[in-house]
Amino acid sequence: MQGCGFRDLYDQFAALNVQIIGVSFGNPDLNSAWINDQGYQYEIWTDDNRELALYYGAADSTNAFYPDRITRLLDANGNLLLEYNNATASANPNEVLEDCQAIFGE
Repeated sequence: MQGCGFRDLYDQFAALNVQIIGVSFGNPDLNSAWINDQGYQYEIWTDDNRELALYYGAADSTNAFYPDRITRLLDANGNLLLEYNNATASANPNEVLEDCQAIFGE
C-alpha cells in the first residue's frame, strides 16, 4: 500500500524536512480510525467534496467514487515541483524519496 510505504520511509522524509500529507475521500471518522490502525505519522485530509482532487487532477468530477493514485511534490510555497500520475503504490514512496533527496539534499 502506498500509504504504508510513506509511513515506512517517514523518518527519511522528515530528515529532509519534507512534510507528507495524504488525501482521501473517506469521512473524517473513518480516516482517523484508519490512520491509527496503519500507524501513519502524517496527516490524512478528507476531500469529501473532491475540491483538492479536482484541482490536482486526481478526479475529473465531483461524482468520482475513488481518486486516481497520484502524488504531487510541492515546495514550501506551494509551487508544484514534480507530478507522479498513475503512481504505482509499491514503488511511488521510494521514487518520491529519491527525488526529494536529489532536490532537498542528503
